[in-house]
Amino acid sequence: MSGSRITALGHYQPARVLTNEDLAGMVDTSDAWITSRVGIRTRHIAGSDEPVDELAAHAAAKALAAAGRTPDEIDLVLVATSTAIDRSPNTAARVAARLGMPGPAVMDINVVCAGFTHALATADHAVRAGGAHRVLVVGADKMSDVTDWTDRTTCVLVGDGAGAAVVEAAAPGTESGIGPVLWGSVPEMGNAVRIEGTPPRFAQEGQSVYRWATTRLPEFARRACEKAGLTPPDLAAVVLHQANLRIVEPLARRIGAVNAVVARDVVDSGNTSAASIPLAFSKLVEQGAVSAGDPVLLFGFGGNLSYAGQVVRCP
Repeated sequence: MSGSRITALGHYQPARVLTNEDLAGMVDTSDAWITSRVGIRTRHIAGSDEPVDELAAHAAAKALAAAGRTPDEIDLVLVATSTAIDRSPNTAARVAARLGMPGPAVMDINVVCAGFTHALATADHAVRAGGAHRVLVVGADKMSDVTDWTDRTTCVLVGDGAGAAVVEAAAPGTESGIGPVLWGSVPEMGNAVRIEGTPPRFAQEGQSVYRWATTRLPEFARRACEKAGLTPPDLAAVVLHQANLRIVEPLARRIGAVNAVVARDVVDSGNTSAASIPLAFSKLVEQGAVSAGDPVLLFGFGGNLSYAGQVVRCP
C-alpha cells in the first residue's frame, strides 16, 4: 500500500460579487449587522447559466494545469457537492465530460460542508488500496440555487465557488502527504444544517452549530493532528470550513495552533459549503502564505451533522 499526496490545487469563483451593501437593498440588513455577526463582507454569486459542474470544471482544470497533468491521466474523479440539481448524470461525470476525460470512475460525495475532507480521505484510501493512481478531488457548491433571498438569517451567509486538488500516489519510500482522517457524525443533530424541500432550501440552527463547533471541534482537530504524528504548534496553517468568522477564529485559538496561518476566506467568499476548504487552501498557496511540504490541518464540519479532518502536506 502506497501513501498519497496532494500535488496541486486550483480554485474558481464566479465574476459577480455581491456586497453587504447590495444585500441591504434586498433584505432588512446592513453591512454592520452582517460583519458583526458572521464577518462576511463579500461573496461571489454564479449566474443562472453557470451550473455547479461548470464551477467544478474550472477549478479542476486549474488544478490539473498546476500539477502538469492532462485529463487522460486521471483515473478517478470525486466531486463533493450538495447543490447538484440533477441526480444523473452526477456532477463528477459532467466534470469529466467537460474536461474530455476518456473514462475515469466518477462519484459524487454529499456530506455538505464536510464534503471535501471526506472526498480527500476517500481519494487517499483509493490510492492506498491500489484502486486509483491519480485522483481529481473537487469541492463545489452553488449555494445561491438553494437560498431563500428573502431570509436575512441565511442569505447573508452564502456564496458560490469551487476548489480542486490533484491527489497522486506518493513515491515509494517517501512520506505520505495526506494524514489519517478523523471523521464521524452527530446523528441526533442531523437537522441542525439542512438543504431540503421542493424547491430545496438551505436552513440551519445557527446557535446549535456554533455551540457544538466551538466546544467539540477543538478536541477532534487535536486528535487529527495526533493521528498524523504532530501537535497543533507544528502546524503551518489551519483551514477550517469557512462557515462564519466567529466560528473560525475562536476554533483556531482553541486548537492550539499558535504558529499557524489561519484561513479567513469567509470574509471575501462567504460560506461556499464543500468548496470552502479547497478554495481557501488554494488561495493560501497562491498567495505564498504556506510553502511546499508545510503541514496544514484541513477540517470540515456541517450538514448531517458530519465532520472530517486530516493533516496534509502543502503541494
